[in-house]
Amino acid sequence: MQFPDETIASYGFQAHHFQYDGRECIVVEPAIPLPEKRWVWKAEFFAAFPKFELEMLHRGYYICFMNVDNSFGCPDAMKNFDHFYELLTGEYGFDRHPILLGLSRGGLYIYNWSCANPDKVGCVYGDNPVCAIKNWPAGKGKGPGNPENMAKLLRDYHFTTEEEALALPTPIEKVGALVEAGVPIIHVAATEDMSVAIEDNTDVMEARVKELGGVIKVFRHPGGHHPHGLDDPKPVADWIEANFKA
Repeated sequence: MQFPDETIASYGFQAHHFQYDGRECIVVEPAIPLPEKRWVWKAEFFAAFPKFELEMLHRGYYICFMNVDNSFGCPDAMKNFDHFYELLTGEYGFDRHPILLGLSRGGLYIYNWSCANPDKVGCVYGDNPVCAIKNWPAGKGKGPGNPENMAKLLRDYHFTTEEEALALPTPIEKVGALVEAGVPIIHVAATEDMSVAIEDNTDVMEARVKELGGVIKVFRHPGGHHPHGLDDPKPVADWIEANFKA
């Protein structure tokens, strides 16, 4: 089935740009797709730091994106994600267990959606991911936070006070749903990240998943919040393919 779209080039591959559920969507096609139509669902910053996406395209994975306007994994955005998932897996026959990729604040998207839908996820991959609103953008941990983004987060979640946001269960508190479902988790995290501090996010998530008996792999590397990813994305791609929940 053909996408109702404008087709242009992204990452040097054919890409379909279309509107669905009132949102801009992009689906990038590999040159030789895997027969299962497996896909990586990038939650935010579509064009940023694409080494991993390029590696997966060369391995036959689609790269898919829905633009929900920097909304921090809020419930309205998660409803959009529900509809996008049903479109791709239903109407277009994509594999029902995507790899969710979240850079930075994209961690809130992938964890909020996957913890609510653990039976629909093949792997969760966070890259310097935000794992709790209190750490970013609220700035209650080692990182400085971001007042402008915190104000937008309150609007997107329809909150009137910061206390309401801080009372939300964090991805770290909700991750048991993924562990119970056997979903593997992988993080790539910079040890000198001053924006999304590894101590408040990846380190705590890793400890919690291990405590619950889950599967998590962390690739630590020197450097700050940018650039995202490893210089060579192959070890990450290899680990995902070896541990992917089909």
